[in-house]
Order: sequence, then C-alpha cells, then structure tokens
Amino acid sequence: MVAQSQSPLVEMPLFPLASVLFPGSQLQLRIFEPRYLDLVRECARHGTGFGVCLILEGKEVGEPALPAAIGTIARISDFHRGDDGLLGIVAEGGSRFRVARSRARVDGLLRGDVEVWPDEPEQPVPVEFALLQTILERLIETMAPQWRDAPRSAYDDSSWLGFRLAELLPLDAGEQQRMLELPDPVQRLAELRDILPRFQKP
Repeated sequence: MVAQSQSPLVEMPLFPLASVLFPGSQLQLRIFEPRYLDLVRECARHGTGFGVCLILEGKEVGEPALPAAIGTIARISDFHRGDDGLLGIVAEGGSRFRVARSRARVDGLLRGDVEVWPDEPEQPVPVEFALLQTILERLIETMAPQWRDAPRSAYDDSSWLGFRLAELLPLDAGEQQRMLELPDPVQRLAELRDILPRFQKP
C-alpha cells in the first residue's frame, strides 16, 4: 500500500474573522483597513481567493489576530460601494484548508502556506438523521431565503446538510469551528443531532 502524498502548499492571504465560513456559504464584508483593501485588489487582479479563519485570540481590527489552523477559501463574487463609502464584497466559501505556517507583513496582513483539503464526496443522509432535513427546511424558510430554491438532492447530501445546519443553528464560534474541522460528514450530522435538544423550547 502506497502512502498518500500530501497536497502541495498554496500561498494565500488570510482574513481572520470572529465567525466561521463554511463551504458553500456566503460571506459579506465591509472593507476599510488598507491591508484588506490590498487583499481584495490582489484577489481581483489574479482571480484568486483568500483564506478565512476563525480568530482564536485578538480582534478583527488592529493588530494581527491569531487564526485557527483550519479555515475555508473564499472567492469574491461581487463588489459594491456602500452608502458610507466603504467597499463591500460578497464572497463564496469553497474548499477547506489547513495552515502549515503563517507570517504577518509589516502592515499586519497575514499570509499563509496552506494545504487545501479535497471537497467531501456526496454521501446519502442516513435515515436516522431525517429529522435534520426537516429542521433545515424550516430554518431556511425563516432565516436563509438564498437556499429556498436548493434542489431536493442537496438535502440528501450529508455534507451539504451538515454545513447548512452548522451555519444556521445558533452554535457558538467554537462549536462552528468543530463542525468545520470534522472530516466525516455523517459524524458532523450525529454531533449536530446531539446538540439539538439545547435549542428546544421547554
């Protein structure tokens, strides 16, 4: 048996945030710090993405924050100028990655050498998690109109179902990061199911 080689490292700018971006999710940001304006220009010029990582220590603004090692690649899909004059961007979550090493530029922009994870293969939702499909339908109806036209087949994919639930349920940031890091989509569904009783009204 031949050992599987690791993916080559890819260098990209990192954007630490106080929230988790999941594959397939949409991210809206207002950009005002020069370092992140540079990031947007770089991505627009080269057609590349940037890495979104949960902040473990620090803040989104100011000194470089300590990011989680596992994050999600974001690709900019739209730009706009807000009423306040700030640049707004919309980005789409893609593949997950692990940061092998990172460094901060003089202006505080983090750059990382990352190993991109392969996308999770489609996997049917086991019958014991059918309730999660119903819960997601209700959440989307009230909270996420962008998913209302999702095909029925999406709800039957364990990965899509788990990431959408992790995005919409009121999990704390640490729990969201845990859901992002799990390598098994069915295990993700099992942990989400076990968390659900916490959100049920007495």
